[in-house]
Amino acid sequence: MSGKIDQELFTTHEHALTHQACPECGNELTMRFGKRGPFLGCSQYPNCEFIQPLHQNDGHIVKHLGKPCPECNDELVLRQGRYGMFIGCLNYPTCHHIEPLEKKAEETHIACPSCHKGSLTERKSRYGKMFFACDQFPTCRFAVNHKPIMGRCQLCGYGLLIEKKLASGIKLQCADRKCHAYQDAVEPEHRESAE
Repeated sequence: MSGKIDQELFTTHEHALTHQACPECGNELTMRFGKRGPFLGCSQYPNCEFIQPLHQNDGHIVKHLGKPCPECNDELVLRQGRYGMFIGCLNYPTCHHIEPLEKKAEETHIACPSCHKGSLTERKSRYGKMFFACDQFPTCRFAVNHKPIMGRCQLCGYGLLIEKKLASGIKLQCADRKCHAYQDAVEPEHRESAE
């Protein structure tokens, strides 16, 4: 098979589309090819920069939310897009307002053991993994990958523990990277009062 692109095939496919007029300037829309695939663009580009995706199912409406768009005051709708669900304006593509469909970050109300100014907040990495970091970032870069628990390490006295889920059950561990000691079931202050 030859690595040469059959331009005639693309031209045939382009003619199979119903030719549409550009809604901005009235000239004809033509098929163009970008890094995300084919799309319709105005034949008068760069004078007119109108583009229209060919995949009309990308971003289709799942549910009307009955809330106004903060940019154009039209209705916000829940859409199913290429990368998952999101909230967008009903007036798309005229209005490009979108909002992520994520729960609000969990406030732990646990003081940061590093800077003692901020508190630990739930965050999500670019790969979708949850972690807890100081809300004073970038001044303080303290972060842990497991749920923080108020308490003091029984071995080194560090002021934060983390909850680890192991095959043997849930264990508490020192959050200090130099220590990481697993804790006894009963914390030292509770153990003293029990004796």
